[in-house]
Amino acid sequence: MSLLHHHEETTFDPLRLGERSLVVKAIFVLAGTLVLTLASWISVPMVPVPITMQTFAVTMIGALYGWRLGALTILAWLGEAMVGFPVLAGGAGGIAPFMGPTAGYLVSFPIMGVLVGWLAERGWSGDRVVRSFTAHLAANALGLAIGGAWLAMLIGAEKGWLLGVAPFILGAVLKSALAAAVLKGVKIYGGRTRLN
Repeated sequence: MSLLHHHEETTFDPLRLGERSLVVKAIFVLAGTLVLTLASWISVPMVPVPITMQTFAVTMIGALYGWRLGALTILAWLGEAMVGFPVLAGGAGGIAPFMGPTAGYLVSFPIMGVLVGWLAERGWSGDRVVRSFTAHLAANALGLAIGGAWLAMLIGAEKGWLLGVAPFILGAVLKSALAAAVLKGVKIYGGRTRLN
């Protein structure tokens, strides 16, 4: 098996973004920031960190867009937040979320997208459900570790764990399973209805 053939087999690019023009990629970035915003608004208020669908959207953007365009999309969304657009949980925007209890999680999002996107491009997605689940769960664990570490610096290690990590573990597992299932469906049905 040639190296090129192996790459074609493992590459997961259901949206065929690798073949698209810069204008189309820019449209996908804009659409991705909208999806991330909508996922942020699906929120269960908790103190100091709300439960949202952000991590699900972040890892899905990484898997579907690839690590480069996925990271760019997530960074664009965070940029929108920094300039004051109400794109984060609870309609938050501005600099405050990047300095408070949620800062570590926000910083982790591009890293999570890169991790899942990089693994997806190497076959950890689509019809490889266990690998896909593992990729999403690893990214979620990384996000919880970074976010929890930042929170621990603000309120102490025990409170950081109890308020910023433990309540989100089950959600991380469930969102990872959902992501793997959705991407399996994309792999199955994506070939039948390809986007042009």
